[in-house]
Amino acid sequence: MTPHADSPMDTSDSRSLAVQEAFTSFATNGFDETHIPGFGNRSHLRYTPEDELHDLVCVGFGPASLAIAVALHDALDGTDPSLDMPSLQNRPPRVAFLEKQPQFAWHAGMLLPGARMQITFMKDMATLRNPRSEFTFLNYLFQKDRLVEFTNLNTFLPQRVEYEDYMKWCACWFEEVVQYDQEVVKVMPERSPSGDGEIASFTVVSQNLQTGKMETRRTKHVVIAAGGRPNLPPPFPSNHPKVIHSSKFSYISTEILPDFQRPYNVAVVGNGQSAAEIFDFLHAHYPNARTWLLIKGGALRPSDDSPFVNEIFNPGRVESTFNRDPELRSCTIKEDRNTNYGVVRLNLIEHIYETLYLQRIRYGNSPEAEEQWPHRVMPHRCVTEVQDSPVVKGGIRLFVRDQSPLYLSDAPNAQEGSEILDVDAVFVATGYHRDLHETLLKDARHLMPGGDLKDAKWQVQRDYSVHFADKHVSEDAGVWLQGCCESTHGLSDTLLSILATRAGQMVKSIFGKSGDWDGIDALGYEELRN
Repeated sequence: MTPHADSPMDTSDSRSLAVQEAFTSFATNGFDETHIPGFGNRSHLRYTPEDELHDLVCVGFGPASLAIAVALHDALDGTDPSLDMPSLQNRPPRVAFLEKQPQFAWHAGMLLPGARMQITFMKDMATLRNPRSEFTFLNYLFQKDRLVEFTNLNTFLPQRVEYEDYMKWCACWFEEVVQYDQEVVKVMPERSPSGDGEIASFTVVSQNLQTGKMETRRTKHVVIAAGGRPNLPPPFPSNHPKVIHSSKFSYISTEILPDFQRPYNVAVVGNGQSAAEIFDFLHAHYPNARTWLLIKGGALRPSDDSPFVNEIFNPGRVESTFNRDPELRSCTIKEDRNTNYGVVRLNLIEHIYETLYLQRIRYGNSPEAEEQWPHRVMPHRCVTEVQDSPVVKGGIRLFVRDQSPLYLSDAPNAQEGSEILDVDAVFVATGYHRDLHETLLKDARHLMPGGDLKDAKWQVQRDYSVHFADKHVSEDAGVWLQGCCESTHGLSDTLLSILATRAGQMVKSIFGKSGDWDGIDALGYEELRN
């Protein structure tokens, strides 16, 4: 049992307890574990050979899948009363997590010096679901011998680099069931061997990025939590070495801008937190550079994280959001977007404003002087065309529509203008696409209601399970989506805020069915403990 879990009561019926008795390990049905390297921290989940039928395969191993792994561990550990599921005590769940990256990483491209979390550390992988868990941020600090010192910081917002280290610490517990360098390319349905036409399992096809070989895993349940793909909207080319999405900034910027003293010209496009952080970083680390932050609105706007507004990220709000009239739900999500999209933390806005103010002192305060400032926030701008620069070697030429005269000119009947910027690099902070599931499930569209329609999209139910046509998929099989359900489940869907609670709901949805969810090689509870 974990050191900070409640001790079990002395009773013969462990299922009646609020907190179950935990077991030390699962038997592995005769599987030889001698080839598996030792683990400093080892979860209750065990390796499943690739050719065995899995109970669950998760596509991606970012925070959403990590939270599911943690919830499964807690359910087996017996520390979470909300996950008291007898079905999980029958035999070890056969699970695998397939991750494209070579190791666990979370927004590695934006781990800038001094960047802080935007939500409290209490919204970690476990606390809001199970404060007893080994995987709380506070226990991480305790295990790292930094808990006392962290309290002296007097903050709920740790630096982002520390929070990523926390998640890496969590992830290392699950090395046995995570396969890195695995890019999933498709999820295919399989019909039941009974011949009744129902889909009883799915085949997850992935490419091993180290060997190039294709691998397949059969599973009853699939969770697609592949995260977002960088969005480079037109006219930005997707394959130009000097047009970089913000998600790659921290490990690409020093390659294309290697000399911190050189007078580079750099443009940043976007009006959210990532764009502001990159702009501020460039000013601080490239003192001789000229940087332009191009924003489509009139000003950088602060995120609203006030207490009453923050309640939209409460786990309990998902239920009411999902059950809301679709038109009303769409309107309220749009109304609340200023909590997360296209907004910047107020302290960073104030810091940037102060930086620009100091330029007013040094270079002058007139519109003409402002054009010579080395660092500028340029409002009401839109890039209309991108070409190779004839002026900057290997650089980019941006054609920019300038609508600021329409808003800021003192003269009547002002007309919009145009500008040309020749830069060494442009960093584009324009968000992410969250539609990879549409590609992965392409071979299952015949199971989608209305799947023959060109623009039809997959729909999910309250428990995040994909809605299949009636009686086409067995009740003990299915696909779940994570991080791409904002339109139905609310703004918290892509964020860390509800991961712990949602992961517990996912585990119950998949493994909480009454009866033995897979009786093959089932073991008794006492056998599992031995």
